[in-house]
Amino acid sequence: MLIPAGYQFAFEACAPTPLVLMLSVRPERSGDLAAPHRITNDRCVPSHDYRDAFGNICTRMTLPEGISTISCDFTIADTGRPDLQSPQAIQHDVKDLPNEVLIYLLGSRYCETDMLGNIAWGLFGHIAPGWQRVQAIVDFVHGHLTYGYQYARATRTAYEAYSERVGVCRDFAHLAVALCRAMNIPARYCSGYLGDIGIPPVDVAMDFHAWFEVYLGGRWHSFDARHRVPRIGRILLACGRDAADTALTTAFGSVRLASFQVHTSEVQMAPAAPMPIAA
Repeated sequence: MLIPAGYQFAFEACAPTPLVLMLSVRPERSGDLAAPHRITNDRCVPSHDYRDAFGNICTRMTLPEGISTISCDFTIADTGRPDLQSPQAIQHDVKDLPNEVLIYLLGSRYCETDMLGNIAWGLFGHIAPGWQRVQAIVDFVHGHLTYGYQYARATRTAYEAYSERVGVCRDFAHLAVALCRAMNIPARYCSGYLGDIGIPPVDVAMDFHAWFEVYLGGRWHSFDARHRVPRIGRILLACGRDAADTALTTAFGSVRLASFQVHTSEVQMAPAAPMPIAA
């Protein structure tokens, strides 16, 4: 399956303003790109990429005064299968975790493991460690929070989401991440595209999505507390400890978001033509 995707942002800057974008496909998916992935702008502003401490591709540029439009359109190949399910995946003892994974056990800006530790063990301590425990956390968060764009707040933390019982996809991800870490399960926050593939179309404007990954059985696995069920067509852009590490755009000055559009869809690949059989 091929998935065309992309976005268009318009920013209004009051003065020349440095900007960092985290809107490139993660390196582990770059081999799936079926068309070039290029970030362009209408002001001929030069840009360059670098990789941050979490392996995300970041793009730096300086917006000139006035309105600038930044866009990207690309096509990526996908298996067309839902998120991989591995119910037998084990939870590792902390002493056996790779060094680079340990950071995903620690509290962070939006994931207060210290405030949620006793709550987590009270809710999930009786559940066998591993996949079943993570799924129980996903089920709990999905049922505990009420979703709605009207509940969006950029400063809401995992503990505040737990207490207020409302949020958007980033709040679902933050709460699930914090609860997993409190149970000694490495968890990282993810942002990217998730279109309405394999489900009835949703009659709302397309947006980027947040989910999370946990480290079980020697690899990272995708979970989604907002949707709860495996989904098709995730395109990972960035991952980190929480949303502070994966901001789509970071402006170092006064910038107004004038417009914002995201699109992703599916194109079914035609079956290969039958090979002729020699007489």
